[in-house]
Amino acid sequence: MNARRLVFLAMASSSLAACAYSARSTASAAASNTEVYAIRYGTIRNFPVAALIAGAGTSRRIDLALTVWLIKRTDGRTVLVDAGFYRDKFIQRWKPTDYVKASEAIVGVGLRPEDITDVVISHVHWDHVDGADLFPNARVWIQREEYEHYVGENGRGLDAAIDPLDATMLAELKRAGRLRLIEGDDRELLSGIRVYTGGKHTFASEYVSVRTEQNTIVIASDNAYLYENLTKHVPIAQTLDSASNLRAQDRMLTLASSARLVIPGHDPEVFVRFPRPGGRIARIQ
Repeated sequence: MNARRLVFLAMASSSLAACAYSARSTASAAASNTEVYAIRYGTIRNFPVAALIAGAGTSRRIDLALTVWLIKRTDGRTVLVDAGFYRDKFIQRWKPTDYVKASEAIVGVGLRPEDITDVVISHVHWDHVDGADLFPNARVWIQREEYEHYVGENGRGLDAAIDPLDATMLAELKRAGRLRLIEGDDRELLSGIRVYTGGKHTFASEYVSVRTEQNTIVIASDNAYLYENLTKHVPIAQTLDSASNLRAQDRMLTLASSARLVIPGHDPEVFVRFPRPGGRIARIQ
């Protein structure tokens, strides 16, 4: 091998190493500047646990926490996982207490609706998707299979699991160029933020992992309603595939840095286990 070839290989190797180092540095910077919060925007009182935990006794009740999750970064991206609800038909039907719109609840972490750059929708149920259009500057992310299974042409709902108003709203976001369709399992949306499918709460429901400086946190959303699903290894009551749901819960526990960092979708205990800063806000760390 001649000298010129050796010099070229050395330069190429150095360049590749520099690029790899730069990528690691960027990812590390994103992680070190990432905070994760559970934000409670209301409560449904006296909710039947049997609707959450497969096989639970019918007399058990819980004050269900209505929750969205915020991933707050200093790189210009502020990501909301799920968006709550605000349309009057849902408020009148479910009569939540201590209710505010998710777009108002984020004031507790110093943000306005227009500050949200991305909204990741875990699934199409009303209490997770209905508020997606409250955030005027946000890209809205949803699994392609979830969207196409539930939303037809011209915003027609294709399944009873999605409310017709929300089907129309998602289609309007798509026409406006604000909807991003995610192509399946284990996809990175932004550095340190990945989504996974398989929970089967709905056709292609997803959950989210977030890497921070110290840990990886998993936001289960409704793929695990309560801590009880995880600690007792019991599927959620509302799933299209119980075996798949349990496999997803097992996977969440392997993705998270510890079991305590798998955050269920509606458990008021989240705000007990993570008491700071308090009130409606729980920092997950």
